[in-house]
Amino acid sequence: MNKQKINTRLIAEFILLCLILPGIIIFYKLAPFMFAFLWSAAGYCALVYKRHYFTTWRDLWHLEAITWPNMKPVLIRFIIAAIAMTVFLHFYAPDRMLYLARYDQTLLVALFCLYPILSALPQEFIFCSFFFKRYETFFQNKTAMIIASAVVFAFAHILFINPVAPTLSLIGGLIFASTFAKTRSLALVTIEHALYGNFLFMIGLGWYFYGGAVATG
Repeated sequence: MNKQKINTRLIAEFILLCLILPGIIIFYKLAPFMFAFLWSAAGYCALVYKRHYFTTWRDLWHLEAITWPNMKPVLIRFIIAAIAMTVFLHFYAPDRMLYLARYDQTLLVALFCLYPILSALPQEFIFCSFFFKRYETFFQNKTAMIIASAVVFAFAHILFINPVAPTLSLIGGLIFASTFAKTRSLALVTIEHALYGNFLFMIGLGWYFYGGAVATG
C-alpha cells in the first residue's frame, strides 16, 4: 500500500474516531453510555496499536519514568491546579462543593479506587499512547502534537453538554499531553490524570464530567 493510500486511510480514521464518533455522542446526548463508547474506542485503538506499534510492555508503560524528577513538576502543577479548581467551584457552583464527601462517601471511595483504571487509563491510552504513535505524521513538531491531542481530548468532553467539562479538559489535555511528550510513559500520565480526576470528584466538579449530569442537570 503506497503512502498516499495510507495517509488517506489515517485521515479517514482520524475524522471518524476523533470527530464523527464524539459528534454522534454529542448530537444524540449519549453521555450516559460514555463508558461503553470509551472502552469500545480503547479496544479498537489497542488492536491497531498491537498490530502496528507494540514492541514490549515496558516500552508502552515506561515505568522507569516514575521518578522524583518527573513526579515533582507533576505534583507542583497539580497543587496549583487543585487550588484554582477549588476557588473556581466556590464561586461558580458553591452548592456542589464536597457534595460526594458530604452525602455519599461510599461512592467517593469507589471512584477513588476505580477511576484510575476504568477512566484515566483508557483515555490516556487513546489520547496519548495511541494518538502520538498513530497520527504523528500529521503534525510538524511536538508542540503541534500536544495541542492536537488536547483539542481532541477537549472535543470528546463536549458530550457532557456544559462549558466546564471541555474547558477544563482542554487545560488538562495540554498538561497530560505535555507530560507524555516528555516521558512517553503511559503509567506516569495515567497517574497524573487520576490525580486530577479523583480531585474533581472529591471537591464536586466531577458532576460536570458525569453522564447523569446531561440527563438530569
